[in-house]
Amino acid sequence: MKPEAFLQGVSLFQSLSHSDREVLAAALKHRSLKKGEALFRKGDEGTSLYIVRSGSVKIVFPSEMGDEVAAAVLSEGDFFGEMALLDGMPRSADVVALEPSELLALNQKDFLAFLKGNEGAILSIFSYLSMQLRRTDKLLEDSHFLNISTRFARRLVELAHKYGRRREAGKAVEIDLRLTQKDLASIVGTTRESINKELRVLREKGLVDTEGDTLQILDLERLEKRARL
Repeated sequence: MKPEAFLQGVSLFQSLSHSDREVLAAALKHRSLKKGEALFRKGDEGTSLYIVRSGSVKIVFPSEMGDEVAAAVLSEGDFFGEMALLDGMPRSADVVALEPSELLALNQKDFLAFLKGNEGAILSIFSYLSMQLRRTDKLLEDSHFLNISTRFARRLVELAHKYGRRREAGKAVEIDLRLTQKDLASIVGTTRESINKELRVLREKGLVDTEGDTLQILDLERLEKRARL
């Protein structure tokens, strides 16, 4: 798929005309990442907005003690890095590839030139930033008021709705993001040992199954009830 056609499926650019997307596509640079490779680290200079063309990456907030919390998992069509472009501040998180991934990069100079006169793109960015702030508020609320079992169920439901693929002739939803138990622990804000215990409980209840780093949600409706949704 040509870059300009791919951009039509990216929420930030859907409202643009075909000619605008062609101009934007011409400014994009390709970047490949290996599994586990960091695109950038917290504190690095912010010079580009990135779009995930294939594969998946995680947005990680590291601590000085070596722990981390994954704020989001992004896959095809998702974008990130717009905050650094707008405020000129250093990167606020790490970005690490969960699997071999292809990214499209738009540098600050081209990005700001593109925004001029494109009200739709500006409104899309504001909407996205607002959504991220609301999601951060929700994660903080969950971490304070919900136990690990409920938080884990909620994160699995979110992953299933956004990245899941329903298998034919059955209820099972496959989340093929190659998430390790450490990744899941980071997303939930707990330890790998706790996630191991929770997965064992969910398997015993017939709610999930695991095969390598692939998760299958066997009964999404029951899992949503466990997540109190």
